[in-house]
Amino acid sequence: MPEPSSGEIGVEDARGRMLAGLTPTAETVALSGALGRTLFAPIAALRDQPPFDASAMDGYALLPGDLSRPYRVIGESAAGLPFDGRVQPDEAVRIFTGARVPDGCRVIVQERAERSGEIVTFEAHSPGSMNVRSRGGDFKAGQVLLHAGVRLDAWSLALAAATGRDMLQLAVRPRVAILSTGEEIVKAGGAATGVQIFDSNGPALQALIAGWGGIAMPLEPAKDDEATIAAAVAEVDCDLILTVGGASVGDHDLVKPAMRRLGLELKVETVRLRPGKPTWFGVLADGRRVLGLPGNPASALVCAELFLRPLLLAWQGADPTLPMETARLAAALPPVGPREHWMRARLSSEDGVLTATPFSDQDSSLIAVFAEADALLRRPAGAGKAEAGDGVDCLRLHRLARPNSHSIHR
Repeated sequence: MPEPSSGEIGVEDARGRMLAGLTPTAETVALSGALGRTLFAPIAALRDQPPFDASAMDGYALLPGDLSRPYRVIGESAAGLPFDGRVQPDEAVRIFTGARVPDGCRVIVQERAERSGEIVTFEAHSPGSMNVRSRGGDFKAGQVLLHAGVRLDAWSLALAAATGRDMLQLAVRPRVAILSTGEEIVKAGGAATGVQIFDSNGPALQALIAGWGGIAMPLEPAKDDEATIAAAVAEVDCDLILTVGGASVGDHDLVKPAMRRLGLELKVETVRLRPGKPTWFGVLADGRRVLGLPGNPASALVCAELFLRPLLLAWQGADPTLPMETARLAAALPPVGPREHWMRARLSSEDGVLTATPFSDQDSSLIAVFAEADALLRRPAGAGKAEAGDGVDCLRLHRLARPNSHSIHR
């Protein structure tokens, strides 16, 4: 079994070096443009919600007491148009859902009332419920409703709006320039010769970056030439340069030498990982960070999940921890070599038990397998044989739909 090279470091160590020194910054954004953005500062309630005792039903507001006598209707309370007087023991106020309830009153629903002119009577055994939404029943003034690092969806935006805010302090979105390299790479839609392949990594990474809150800046693919690669990113105004391909040590792997022309300080040379060993990371002289991914699609996308995702989350002040789940292994797996192995797998659940089935073919060039997978199964470096039923750690992939049941790769 080959030993890792001296420059290789473990996945956790590599991730830690990549995250070191990241400092989120803030900007003020209108509520209407905040969907999918990350909250920089917590939001606390400015007042109670509701700010008054509100009726939960249409009906009549009256003081607690004997319902066998008639009541005189003295006014009306509607949402936004409250009744401002005081209610006496023999008086009632017509009230509507959401309206302010007069002090001390309960609400009897209109289905249990009989009205004739200004007189209203009630069923003697009307339920004792107040039918009142108490002031502050949703939240109270000063209560923290949304914490920093939360990614805002429609429901959290509703909560922010309920506090009366129309401008929010959000984390600045990191800008990621994507550069695919290699003589064999052609953009989808272009003319490819028999020895060229279409760039699948670029569109996938753009989608992942957007999904993790960043701003994707795709660049034209660069040929295998140091000067060309360096020139492609030299003047790009971005926070992170994401290179794809040219990450190993072959004669045509020129990305790191190209970046050295721009003052690259290497922080991670290579990672004790399968797939994705050639992944590297560094900082340019001007402070821009560079994450180098391997060119094989599985390697690139696995490493995007393991390293790019935490980078973008940390850049926005969100928790960069990978949300791992424990699943039961569907079939036995052989021992693991000296590198941590992340396998593409499919998850299923039966009777509350989560089961992971790794694909039999884990070749790092297979795009179709990744399209069918919904999880990455982690096996630690040096782990022995795993038996069916053993517990394994899994990272669930965010899929908009379940893969087709007619699998290409079993």
